[in-house]
Amino acid sequence: MADQCDLCLLGLIILSSLLTGSSGVDYAHVFISSGENVRLSCNNALSDCKSTTWTYYNRFRHSTVELIYDGIKRKDTERHDRLSLGSDCSLNIKNVTEEDYGSYTCRQSVNGGKQGTDARVYLHVLHVSVSPSSSSSSSSSSSSSQTEISPGRSVTLSCQLDSGFSCDYLVHYERLQLLWVNQAGVDLKTDSRYQILFSSDHCIITLTTTLLNEDDNREWRCQLAHRNQLQTSVRYTVKYSVSRSNSEKKSSQTTAAAPTQGS
Repeated sequence: MADQCDLCLLGLIILSSLLTGSSGVDYAHVFISSGENVRLSCNNALSDCKSTTWTYYNRFRHSTVELIYDGIKRKDTERHDRLSLGSDCSLNIKNVTEEDYGSYTCRQSVNGGKQGTDARVYLHVLHVSVSPSSSSSSSSSSSSSQTEISPGRSVTLSCQLDSGFSCDYLVHYERLQLLWVNQAGVDLKTDSRYQILFSSDHCIITLTTTLLNEDDNREWRCQLAHRNQLQTSVRYTVKYSVSRSNSEKKSSQTTAAAPTQGS
């Protein structure tokens, strides 16, 4: 019986360490859209930031980079110009890109020794790409030109969350939800003209539809909710080329005016 109790206690200790990320580490999730600025909090901040070190880790690239050391930015980082240290020891990142996702750890050191618990922030980045095509393809292409988008064509919008976590984990344990909505905030799944598909393999939700004349300047939004709270969203506005839009408007006006001229 005593051995069984010891095993139960050991299991609880292991479970507790897993839920807190690792021993001596506090962690948080931050969801942001590409192009925005973000502030990552250092919950273990001291009175000044001269002992603050921020490191970045991407588990898929298996790389660790020191961004801030003893309150000073490292000059040899690719993101040097976009990084700054706040007065509260927070890490500020300007113009976030898809490459910025991953885990960031804030550590305080006093007299060469670790002070308090590390603060770890998992940054997840949401972004949208468009793929105009003649068929309902779900592939994405960020290099597609806006001038290719015109009425009568099928277009696919791919909204993807780049994250250091598996999408299945985020959906089932963090209650992550991605959805496409219109300007009024109505879920586009309720409209039959849109095909909405979600893939948990890469955390992508796609919207496919055939464009109409009246879709010019129409806005669609990809929203991300975490534990039933809206965290961020990415907007996509349909823009037809000026020449195409003007020619269609002229054609429409001419057709509408013909009966009047003939009367």
